[in-house]
Amino acid sequence: MSLNLTTANGLEPATNGLEPAINGKEAANLHDLSEPFVDNLAGQLFLNEAFKIIVEEVLCKGTDVKQKVCEWKEPEQLALLLDLELRATGESQHRLLQRVEDVAKYSIKTSHPRFFNQLFAGVDYHALAGRFLTEALNTNLYTYEVAPVFVLMELEVLRGLRQLVGWTEGDGLFCPGGSISNMYAMNLARYQLFPEVKSQGLWGLPRLTIFTSIESHYSVKKGAAFLGIGTDNIILVKVDDGGRMIPEDLDEKIKLAKSQGAVPLLVSCTAGTTVQGAFDPLDHIADVCEKHKLWMHVDAAWGGSVLFSKQHRHLMKGVERANSVAWNPHKMLTAGLQCSALLLQDTTNLLKKCHSANATYLFQQDKFYDVNLDLGDKSIQCSRKVDCVKLWLMWKAVGSSGLAKRVDRAFVHARYLVEQMKKREGFHLLHEVAPVIKERMIKEGTMMVGYQPLGNKVNFFRMVVFSPLLSQKDMDFFLDEIERLGKDL
Repeated sequence: MSLNLTTANGLEPATNGLEPAINGKEAANLHDLSEPFVDNLAGQLFLNEAFKIIVEEVLCKGTDVKQKVCEWKEPEQLALLLDLELRATGESQHRLLQRVEDVAKYSIKTSHPRFFNQLFAGVDYHALAGRFLTEALNTNLYTYEVAPVFVLMELEVLRGLRQLVGWTEGDGLFCPGGSISNMYAMNLARYQLFPEVKSQGLWGLPRLTIFTSIESHYSVKKGAAFLGIGTDNIILVKVDDGGRMIPEDLDEKIKLAKSQGAVPLLVSCTAGTTVQGAFDPLDHIADVCEKHKLWMHVDAAWGGSVLFSKQHRHLMKGVERANSVAWNPHKMLTAGLQCSALLLQDTTNLLKKCHSANATYLFQQDKFYDVNLDLGDKSIQCSRKVDCVKLWLMWKAVGSSGLAKRVDRAFVHARYLVEQMKKREGFHLLHEVAPVIKERMIKEGTMMVGYQPLGNKVNFFRMVVFSPLLSQKDMDFFLDEIERLGKDL
């Protein structure tokens, strides 16, 4: 048996060619090449101390309603406090631990019960344990060879999510965010219709059009730009007063596009719009998609988790008729960033056909195990983080029934907040007022809530109330604090 050994850069490994260059100080620096470069014991002691700081500052203080949501500093001041400059020489362990504490201190506490600002608020401790575990194991989810546990785990978690959609078979992938999941759906729809695009590119394609509501996520436009479809070919469909796509307008716009020589490609529905939380009427949209033979994609990044709830899953009636679904458990389920799944009804291996490059140094076909477990060629990425563990461990901890209770509880909080708001006379905000109140709450650090306009409406606050750490006391605090911060306006 002969082995042809080369280094990573293709050069023959050095034998004695290094010796003449090593003398004096250089030799002293390299005298311990027979020992590891990193001191494991010192590193583990540092990590242990850093972990204590993280638990105290982020998880204890960061979830305590008596503590601030943020310690606001202006950018110039913050940069000085953190001493961000990178230098040639290293620092002491004591100084590094102080830096860990500073980062925690001046960061926004997104797990705080009064962080209502974004759709990733809150913390689940089982999911967090999964996040720590995957970071420590530091593997790449592309082959069974290097990630056997996580390949099997991802397949099982995706199967569980597909079952909730209503599919007994299918495919899927964890993606780096819902925006990428939406882009995958567009690419797959195009490949299915024009498979030659993979090898020949765009030159021979007709003008393709994508249909989505005016309230859909901006990633639909970004995806069209990124994939070469073009933002001018995103056709916006009207919505009703509740922010839901109007299927009749969709049908008319598809007919119009066809009459103008375009080829309709995909309809991107939304289950839980970013601002209003509206759910498009999926069943009626599916009728339109079937009529015109279009790929139906559901962006359920925000709202997909209602599928756990018997009480609220009706909001996604008809989702099983879709070709693809994007779902972010890091939102309503608080699995932690990032946890984003693309789910497909397809059973023809479309994901792999569309994205494979058959890299022979990774995806050898003569391996000693089932090469179908090498998932990497389904993805446009080579390096892919393990994002299934956080959801798997949380799901194992509380079960489907526990996740359903979280969803139901979020709806209860939302209803309670609306009822209490109606009882408060004059609880209306002008567009000039919202930014001022936001500035005051941030600088005092008492809570954090986002605001935005919607169409021709003035600025309003958008409350995110799904964190499992929330109680009705936090709803009452929000209303009281808004009144307090704006009483002189």
